[in-house]
Amino acid sequence: MSEKKIKGQGFFSRLATENPVFATYLGICSTLAITTSLNSAIGMGVAVIVVLTLSNILVSLIAPITPDDIHIPVYIVIIATLVTIVSMFMHAYTPSLFTALGAFLDLVVVNCIILGRAEAYACKHTVLESIVDGLQQGCAYTFALLAMSLIRQLLGTGGLSFSNPFTNNVVFAFRIIPEGFEIPMFTEQFGAFITFACLAAGVAAYKNHLAKPAKKGAAK
Repeated sequence: MSEKKIKGQGFFSRLATENPVFATYLGICSTLAITTSLNSAIGMGVAVIVVLTLSNILVSLIAPITPDDIHIPVYIVIIATLVTIVSMFMHAYTPSLFTALGAFLDLVVVNCIILGRAEAYACKHTVLESIVDGLQQGCAYTFALLAMSLIRQLLGTGGLSFSNPFTNNVVFAFRIIPEGFEIPMFTEQFGAFITFACLAAGVAAYKNHLAKPAKKGAAK
């Protein structure tokens, strides 16, 4: 992800313009696959935040003593260990969520965002800076999952629902689109690509809009 920031951007603006999914197209595989419901999106988002933040901490700590020729395998082992721990926790305490995420939970090991931040940022910065970076990148990824899942679940089923992953009790469930007017296509793979394309195009247009005043100022 680019470290350059458009002057005057706030935190929520950067969630879009510097989003790892919509701006740099990382982590698309899981984003397309598990965003059919809010439960899956939030579950995957939390898992990535935990793994990303902890891996950044560990990489920052061991980077000075890790030989350059084996640092990538070392980082992968760290990430794989953390993913296994998170997976075991979910299997024990949130079995329905574990089943819903399926193989895509294990694929967090090779998520480009996590390994990319370890290689590009954590190994070169302090523990505190790495923690902040992990939380920021994890929240940005979760934001992308939520945006995708809200649109797909709403258009595909006509409403929104969320259940407590620990007890499976329904937290909320309501219908917005009248029955018979939902578009089931959005719960399928085709709908995932359409939703992603529209959101990515929107982010690109927003970035261009923000860049225009900066270009005009530089030209004066």
